[in-house]
Amino acid sequence: MFSLAYRMLGSVAEAEDVVQDAFLRMHDSIRKGTHVELPDAFATTVTSRLAIDALRSARHRRERYVGTWLPEPLLGSGDPDPADRVEMQETISTAFLVLLERLSPLERAVFLLREAFGYDYADIAEIVDKSEANCRQVLARARKRIEAERPRFDPSPERHRELTEEFLAAVTDGDLAGLERMLADDVVFYADGGGKAPAIQHPLHGATPVARFLLGLVRRGLPMGVRLEPVVANAQPAIRLADREGAILGVLALEVVDGRVVAFRNQINPDKLGHLGPVGDMFAMLAEVPR
Repeated sequence: MFSLAYRMLGSVAEAEDVVQDAFLRMHDSIRKGTHVELPDAFATTVTSRLAIDALRSARHRRERYVGTWLPEPLLGSGDPDPADRVEMQETISTAFLVLLERLSPLERAVFLLREAFGYDYADIAEIVDKSEANCRQVLARARKRIEAERPRFDPSPERHRELTEEFLAAVTDGDLAGLERMLADDVVFYADGGGKAPAIQHPLHGATPVARFLLGLVRRGLPMGVRLEPVVANAQPAIRLADREGAILGVLALEVVDGRVVAFRNQINPDKLGHLGPVGDMFAMLAEVPR
């Protein structure tokens, strides 16, 4: 239930609210005498419908969002019960969740139920309360909207570890040439501060500008005690940023294609990090730095 709700909403807090609400509604239905022949199907139906409603509300808020919107990160594979299927890992990657924002709530639900969770059209039709023919049309439309920019997915954990280690070595050593070699020529850096943390509001493009920007961030952060820790976030290589006390400051996700980084997505909005533990105050840290 959480896996579906999180993929629908890109928010841990909102997904947890949906799951809690779904459990309460299921319990209430059973208490009132509703016969549930297939509990899993019932849970999926309730969760899907609540997530569609929640996403419709969330989309209005995101239209007014300050700067770039990125999903809340999940450290590790991203699922309480990690799936081995590549499709499941792919659909929880930060890049893919951003791409799903282009779909309507109904398109997103139908796409995920079919592509990630493997439901047949008859079940999907019952879950979203549409005809099978309509669900096929919705899926075709959703695929068309995202297929051209669907990120390529490399699930190799060994290569992820190697790349993360190389990246950390380059940025901590100030190795501009080495860092540039790791980046695609058209690499993009995105950041989500939500107006509550110091972040660029527009994407930065190009290997040299992005490499210089990253080195500048690390050069400024290390004297303040910022720690860079390799992690896996949303089934992809990432860096956890923490202060001297270990409080989290952000999660920098790396999107890798053919061994080179094609995008960075830096989540530093404190409102989106609380589920990962104590959150540090980046503005307070910057205020302490002598000018």
